[in-house]
Amino acid sequence: MSRRAVPPELARIIAFEHGFAQRRAGRVVAVPGGFAVLNDRYPGSYDDNRLIIRPPGLPDPSPAAGGEVRPGPAPRAGEVLRAADEVLDGRAHRHVCVDDDELGAAYAPAFAAAGYTHDINLIMVFRGTPPRDPRPADHLTLDELLPVLRDDWRETLPDADEGVVEELARRVAERLRGADVVQFRGVREADGRIAARADLYAHDGVAQIESVYTGARHRGRGHARALMTALLADAAGNDPIFLVADDADWPKDFYRRLGFEPLARTHSFLRV
Repeated sequence: MSRRAVPPELARIIAFEHGFAQRRAGRVVAVPGGFAVLNDRYPGSYDDNRLIIRPPGLPDPSPAAGGEVRPGPAPRAGEVLRAADEVLDGRAHRHVCVDDDELGAAYAPAFAAAGYTHDINLIMVFRGTPPRDPRPADHLTLDELLPVLRDDWRETLPDADEGVVEELARRVAERLRGADVVQFRGVREADGRIAARADLYAHDGVAQIESVYTGARHRGRGHARALMTALLADAAGNDPIFLVADDADWPKDFYRRLGFEPLARTHSFLRV
């Protein structure tokens, strides 16, 4: 597949995501067409142990590449599958993220034949007007956040043992290295319980809202909207402000109503 120009706004977002992934990683390993991030402290975490394939034509941000585009075509699906088996050897999963729609679609048949599931995500950019006088969202410390994460993971994965729940909760601390600004935010019920939570990251003028979650018992009360409007007000001044949504799930429609518009599609392949 030949290299194609990546629109500047999308290039900034993908560079932000790749930089965030590399800064929080325990190790970074070069692979054909991209890199792998690894974290031996959390070997079961899909997000912390995965391959990331760049769009053809996007500069490689690694110091060894000097910010240049590496020559040659994008790797074939078989090369990426072999790299996943080699780099993630010893992990119980294989996770490959392809940050290019055309390339991800081209890989899909080979990954399906190799036993991978396939998800498509939307990069959505805020095109609205930042809200005025939103309801405030509390800044959460790790000590405040960890019990909430444990409860949320028990709710999401009711069959998971406590070791898995603990690993999934504690890995959030790794995000603190990912950007100049990393905030864990939440809104509360009247009794003080955290009802909805999300992360806000900002680095070099780009902001991302991530990990938006409302506990089942708190849904339908406007907490997610209150949280999002607070984060959008705080992120004002960054350009772009973006988030990533599952293309097959309903939250993307909620984000549209808040002023986010789709910019690009990316692909994620997982085998467990």
